[in-house]
This record gives sequence, C-alpha cells and structure tokens, in this order.
Amino acid sequence: MLNKFKEITGKAGLVIRQYPMVLLMSFLGAVSLMCFAHGNFNSHPNYFVFLKFSLVSCLGISLMFGIKMISERFGRAFLVEIIGIVFLIFFYFILPEKELDFTEKYAYLLIPTFILSHLLVSFGGFFGIKKELNFWQFNKNLFINLFLTAVFTAVLTAGVELAILAVDQLFDFKFDQKYYAETFYLLSIFGSCFIFLLFSEKGLTHLEKESEYPLILKFFTQYILIPLLIIYLIILYFYAAKILVKWELPRGWVSYLVLAYSVVGILALLLVHPLKEKSTKSWVKIFSKIFYFTLVPLIALLYTSIFTRILEYGYTEPRYYVLLLALWLTAVVFYFIFIKKSTIKFVPISLFIFGIFALIFPYFNTFSVAKRSQKTELQKILTQNNLLEKEKINFNKKISATVADEISDKFEFLAKRRESKFLLNYLNIKEKKIFAKNLNDAQFYQLRTDIKNQFKNIEYNTSKKSQETSLKNITLNAKNFNADISGYRYLFKAYHYKENYLEFENNIVEFKMPAGMFDSELNLVFNGQKTNLLPDLRKLFEKYPDHGEIKVDDLFIIKTIGNHEFKIMFDSVILSETVHRKDQFLINSESVLILIK
Repeated sequence: MLNKFKEITGKAGLVIRQYPMVLLMSFLGAVSLMCFAHGNFNSHPNYFVFLKFSLVSCLGISLMFGIKMISERFGRAFLVEIIGIVFLIFFYFILPEKELDFTEKYAYLLIPTFILSHLLVSFGGFFGIKKELNFWQFNKNLFINLFLTAVFTAVLTAGVELAILAVDQLFDFKFDQKYYAETFYLLSIFGSCFIFLLFSEKGLTHLEKESEYPLILKFFTQYILIPLLIIYLIILYFYAAKILVKWELPRGWVSYLVLAYSVVGILALLLVHPLKEKSTKSWVKIFSKIFYFTLVPLIALLYTSIFTRILEYGYTEPRYYVLLLALWLTAVVFYFIFIKKSTIKFVPISLFIFGIFALIFPYFNTFSVAKRSQKTELQKILTQNNLLEKEKINFNKKISATVADEISDKFEFLAKRRESKFLLNYLNIKEKKIFAKNLNDAQFYQLRTDIKNQFKNIEYNTSKKSQETSLKNITLNAKNFNADISGYRYLFKAYHYKENYLEFENNIVEFKMPAGMFDSELNLVFNGQKTNLLPDLRKLFEKYPDHGEIKVDDLFIIKTIGNHEFKIMFDSVILSETVHRKDQFLINSESVLILIK
C-alpha cells in the first residue's frame, strides 16, 4: 500500500515538474470559473472579468502543451514559453471588458483560436521531421489519451458530486448550490488536465514511440465510421442528382453537411493510415483510394451553396469560414490526388495556415471582409429601395417588412462590430439622438428594434398564400420601458441564456426566458413554486390583429404568488403561429425587468 502511494505521488510530482505552465493555466482557468460561479452576477457585473480570464487561461492549456512539445524537440523552452505568455496577455486585452460588448464576433475569434492551438499541438514537435509514422503515433496516442481523460474525468466528477450530495442530504448541511458548480469547474478543467498529463507524463519521446495499432480503434474505423461515411456519401450524391434534375439552387445547410462528411472522412483516413498497405477489410482499401475523388463533385456543390448565400446576402464571419474551409478542402484534395509523395502532416499544417490567414491577414481577414461586405449590402438595399435622400434614410417611405428586417439586421450586425460612425451617417439629427445611446451602451438588440420601428409605412405580406402557413405574426413593442418602482421593494434584470435568480428576505426568485421560438415555457419560480407565464403573455395579444408590428404604451404582466406581487416588464415580444405550431413566443429584447412587492 505504501509503495502504491509512493508510486502515485511520484507520478504526480513528475507531472508537476514536467508541465508546470500547463497545470498553472488549468488551475487559473478553474479558479476563475469558480469565482465566477460564486459571484452574484446581477449585482456585480464586473464578475464577467472572471469568465474572460478563464477563457484565456483555458486557451493557455493547449497552447502551453504545444509549446512543451516544441521545446522538447528543439529546445529553448524558456524563450518559447515567454512568447506564449505574451500572446495570452495580448489575447486577454483583445477581449472586451464588459459582458454587453461580448457579442458573437468574439465567438468567431475564440473558437478558431482554440482550434488553432490544438492544431499546433498536433504538428508543433514535427517541423522538419520526416518520420511520418512517429507523427501518426503521436497524434494517435493523444487521441486515445483524450478519450480516456474524458471517461476518467466524467466518472470522477460524477462521483465527487454525488458524495457532496450524499453528505448534504444525510447530515443536513444545506450546502449552497454554487458548491456543485465550483466542484464541477475544478474537476472538469484542472482535474481533467492533470489526468491527461498523467497519461502523457514522459513527454514527446513516449508519445511518438511506435506501438501496436489499437484493436478498438481499428474496429471503430472499419465497421462504424467508414460505413457511416459511405451512407452519407450516397445521400449527398442523390441530393446533387436532384439538384441537377430539378435545376434548383442547393439549400444552405448542405454546405455544412459536405464539410462534415469531408472532415470526418479525412479523420477516418488518418486513423487507418498505417493500415492502408496492410491486410484490412476490402472496403477500407477501396475507400482510402477513392475518397478524395468522391469529394470533387461535392466541392463543386459546396461552392455553389456558399456563393449562392454570399452573392445574395454578402459575407458574414460564418460564411467566410465556410468559404475558407472549402478552399482548404480543395487544396487537400488536389494535394493528395496529384502529389505522389504526400504526407499526412499537410492536413493540420495547411489548416493551421488557413486559420492564421483568416484571423490576422490585413484587409482579407474574416472580420474586415465581413464588415466591408455588410456595409456594401446595406448601401445596396437602401439605394435599390430609394430610401436615401441627401445620403440620409427617409423613414417615411413605403417599404416591405422584409426590407425593413434586412436593414435592421445589418444595423445590428455593424453596431456589434463597432461601426457606429458609419451607421450614424445614414441618420438625421433626430434619429441620431435616439440611437446614439443604444450604440454607446451596447444595446444592440434594442437598436435593431428601434431602427425597424422608425419606418412609418411598412407593408406586411398578408396574402392568402402567406396566411395558409402563418396564422399569426405579431410584434408588440413597448413605447415605455422605464420601470416605475413606486410601491415596489426589489428590481432585477433577467437576461437570455442565464440562470436569472434573486435572493431576498430568505426568498429565491428564478426566471427563465424562452431563447427561441420553440421554447414552450416562460417560467417564474418563487421558492420552488413554478408558474408558467405564457398564458398571461398570450392575453397581451388578444385585442390586436393577427399580423403586424404594433407599438403599445406598456408591455407587462402582473402575477401574484403568495403574498408577493411580481411585475414582469418586456421591451418587445413576438407571437408567431403557424398551422404546424401554436404559441411560439420570443422575448425580443436584451433583458426583462422584474419588480417585486
């Protein structure tokens, strides 16, 4: 027993000595999220800084591991780590200070950067190294270690959480619910990192060491992954045939399906790479030979799909990334078809180069292209619909609801990317005063609603054909969204995608908004008693027509639960009903005000 304990502590000590920066990043990431979970987000908006710090620290986990692999191969560990730390500090200050400024733009920065950091791990230690089998063994071992880490972490986290629950229930400790979240963050980030490093304790030389091909990986690839890919290939080819027969443009989501098939197919080929020349199932050999040829017509379908959207609506960051992946996929296909002495290192290295280009290349990066494109699209819509008078928008002209939606969408898009000056140039002095505050306070969704509301003569499509599918399509906008707090003791704001709760006088209030049209409940929970507010919300629409956008003096629900009265105030609410689905509500605003007495 003592020997086992010494062995475990010895391994732990070795991991700490081998990967101090990786463990530091995971520890900082976990502690930051624990602090975030422990805070009262409604009362302390500055708690967002913990989430921001955690994101950067979690990025540092893969980055520092990749740097460790590079330094083990080429030396100069201290210098490379300093470069990594400087990058993380720089990245931290790129992210916004306030949560309201943390728009989807930063998701298109964060997600690719995380992917790039993992790609760096895959090939960082193999620059100029021609040992292809070692490269494959290294990534295969990382893949297996990640899978084992996920299983071990899940079991450990579930076990510890259940242990805390058991102690709480058996001994009546009445633990705060935040402790469960904090435990989860600690074990899922720091714990999983430590477990993964235990598997990788001996570093690069151990990870690239040749070993027997795992039978479970062979079984998974041959009997599950490749047969599934063949099924998807058949589906995509039949869909392409349908397009040719009916001569119609492809649907937007087909580009994602083609990319998914391509990426998973390349992954499958990488998994069976050492087996291609060995005895294996015939369909694996056939699939390995013809896979890249099967992609050629699908790439043509992919370009058709993405350019259909780009030419109609312009570039956005997601469309830019889809086009970039299409270009990368084209490069990969032509490389493996025409280059006889091809290397599988081309896959991650080329994707890394394309990703770096998308993020930092001047003028042609995703953010610059998307902003220029949407500015051009806005200008085009305004010009085509004769809405400009002396370079200012005339909000009195008659336009369709579709055009009003497109203009307000582009205003919201550009406002989120801090193009306030460009947008305000289209507005007269009166409108500038209305929208300047929304732009400065990052009330982007409110800006979108306000822009649409400025149009005085919107024509809604109420044709018979439209009515067959759309029974109701009403938007109620409150003229007054200022809370009159007289007679009320408490006020708090509820936001989308958050656990909104308030504790007062030994009471707990929770509020959950529908995040989309398909959410079937709008719940107010008071001391565990749940009340669905959707029936009350529907009553607000009873005296109005079935279609249109209407301004109302006030937009609120009053609900009495026990000896407390709740006034829930909305800025804008949409009710949409079709023959297929009833009671589809969307809270069309950044936040909801809740008054309590």
